[in-house]
Amino acid sequence: MVRCSCMLFRKYGNFIDNLRLFTKGGSGGMGYPRLGGEGGKGGDVWVVAHNKMTLKQLKDKYPQKRFVAGEGANSRVSALKGSKGKDCEIPVPVGISVTDENGKIIGELNKEKDRILVAEGGIGGKLLTNFLPLKGQRRVIHLDLKLIADVGLVGFPNAGKSSLLSKISHAKPAIADYAFTTLKPELGKIMYNDFKQISVADLPGLIEGAHMNKGMGHKFLKHIERTKQLLFVVDISGFQLSSQTRYRTAFETIILLTKELELYKEELQTKPALLAVNKMDLPDAQDKFQVLMNQLQSPKDFLHLFEKNMIPERTVEFQHIIPISAVTGEGIDELKTFIRKSLDEHANQENDACHKKQLLNLRISNTISYSEPPSNTAVTSPRMDIT
Repeated sequence: MVRCSCMLFRKYGNFIDNLRLFTKGGSGGMGYPRLGGEGGKGGDVWVVAHNKMTLKQLKDKYPQKRFVAGEGANSRVSALKGSKGKDCEIPVPVGISVTDENGKIIGELNKEKDRILVAEGGIGGKLLTNFLPLKGQRRVIHLDLKLIADVGLVGFPNAGKSSLLSKISHAKPAIADYAFTTLKPELGKIMYNDFKQISVADLPGLIEGAHMNKGMGHKFLKHIERTKQLLFVVDISGFQLSSQTRYRTAFETIILLTKELELYKEELQTKPALLAVNKMDLPDAQDKFQVLMNQLQSPKDFLHLFEKNMIPERTVEFQHIIPISAVTGEGIDELKTFIRKSLDEHANQENDACHKKQLLNLRISNTISYSEPPSNTAVTSPRMDIT
């Protein structure tokens, strides 16, 4: 068992989604008391997003994981104002969340060239500091990668997520007939005839208890936070992780996946969701699919079959349910169509909500602009006494 877990760690170690780094801003330069010269400010340390960067590349290139900016130049007769120290830039992939040692979020990098200041350089020596320079800021930071994708595949191991990804996109994930084939996230793109592209993330399979960090737990769950839509993938025959664990039907699988998402972060349940029922090429698949559809039409009628702590507060309402076979290709084209349709509908809803908000703000602004303020001085005509 120990040997097996070590192999799992080494394989997953090829993909890195978090790093701890030491950063230090440069010290300021010395002032020049006799002539009132000011030392240069120390350089700053920045985290900068790059599309073609990975955390593994960062770790390999900088194994010490220490980033120190340059010192500010001392003031001197030929240059009373010392020049600023050289900034230090840490190249990171897009999708990074930067936190400090206490877990407080410093910022997020969601697109190319986004940058965050993480350690500021010290000021140079000047009159206020008795011409003595200040040291730069020292900070330990954590880089946490959360994949940004349009669609995130959600399912237990061996549901056929990797096979599905290879069918709908140009990705080539490792595929084998045993649980935990996917040990690192895989990204693929669905290409449409009109050149539209939709990114899909295949993530390590969940197991029961993933919200408590069992299995790959949080390594999986954190990556679906930034996906726009969830695609549940279940095996029509059900799932059993090992001979020591209980067999789960396709319906039970859906309920347990929903519960794991809820326990990790309730907001995940508000994402639009589709359901792909895989392995429809197997014997009796059609009969099992009809049973599943009946259960999904009125899920509350079947929740008594579960232990109380396994029942989610709310069940997922799937926008579309598509029977597929990643082996034969059955239903794949329909699935790609529904994925695009669902994303387009969600984008339209967001745009409508944004326009309504802008219109409301405009109306409020106009109301404030055109409303006449009450007059403080009343104008009255002089009273005429008629005698």
